[in-house]
Amino acid sequence: MSQAAASGTAIRDPGYMTYEEFLEAPGPEWSEWVDGRMVPMPNVSLLHYDTVQWLGRLFDFVLDRTPVGKRLGEPFNMKTGPDLPGRSPDLFFLLNEHRDRLRDNHLAGPADIVVEVTSPSTAAIDRGAKYYEYEAGGVTEYWLIDPQRRIAEFYRLGPAGHYELVPTTGGTFESAVLPGLRFPVEWLWTLPSMDEVAATLPR
Repeated sequence: MSQAAASGTAIRDPGYMTYEEFLEAPGPEWSEWVDGRMVPMPNVSLLHYDTVQWLGRLFDFVLDRTPVGKRLGEPFNMKTGPDLPGRSPDLFFLLNEHRDRLRDNHLAGPADIVVEVTSPSTAAIDRGAKYYEYEAGGVTEYWLIDPQRRIAEFYRLGPAGHYELVPTTGGTFESAVLPGLRFPVEWLWTLPSMDEVAATLPR
């Protein structure tokens, strides 16, 4: 029996770290904090990368017209609640009225919109654990985009605090969070230029 065990002193798991330690620890540029451990995220495909980059440009395009918040994304971290993991979504949006949640190295509380672009290596967790964590943490809109299968699902918190699938009208999605963010779902697969977007969206 070790001296620590004999004395009744708890032995800390060497792989465990607090969230504060995670935020300060050197490690992979893109990682998440789950169950007290740093979890590196897998590499992404070119299709995944291009989709995330295009969505970022779309958010910025709308925000240039209506500057009501701030767009963020990986590797910036978000911790939606004290008992929830620290995640690094592909893209997320925070309204100006919630900027008090923003810290130097993470978002302490839920974003107003979270977007996860799924890939074969992340689909299960994006649709499983993250779905329930973002719901419990109070993320108003959760978008699940699968560019490989061309499937887009948009969820919004309902009155009971559970996600409800938002129907697209005529193949068009409109955010209830960011004014002016309204686009044909098909754009997620064609990734038009912002000049094309500007010619289509109303001013």
